[in-house]
Amino acid sequence: MQPPILLVEDNPDDEALTIRAFSKNGIQNPITVARDGQEAVDYLFGQGLHTGKSKHDRPVLILLDIKLPKLNGIEVLRQIRSHEQTRLIPVVVLTTSKEEDDLVKSYSLGANSYIRKPVDFMQFMEVVRQVGLYWLMLNEPVQN
Repeated sequence: MQPPILLVEDNPDDEALTIRAFSKNGIQNPITVARDGQEAVDYLFGQGLHTGKSKHDRPVLILLDIKLPKLNGIEVLRQIRSHEQTRLIPVVVLTTSKEEDDLVKSYSLGANSYIRKPVDFMQFMEVVRQVGLYWLMLNEPVQN
């Protein structure tokens, strides 16, 4: 079984488009969706509703939005990079934020990539396709 992708996204339209783009391009990894920052942290660290989650459920890739309810993406990234068990998981910030500060903070905290979501449907599909192909097929991940 393929390891999961964690999609941290509060916009249902972007969630559906991302899942559709992966499916359309033959990427068969299961996609776990966290709809706010706290849910993402709970999933990654096996707390809250995810207490007792298996280490085998650790994602191979995290797609992280910045503008999230409860806990913003910058804080989620900070927590990911500060824990031994998650710090090497590739994190791609996929966001509509055009704020230079978000870009700088993301890279400063160890984001592997920062991509602004295209507004155009076909461009969005292409971006997600390329992200999936690179991070799931070409990139050599660290085995935990």
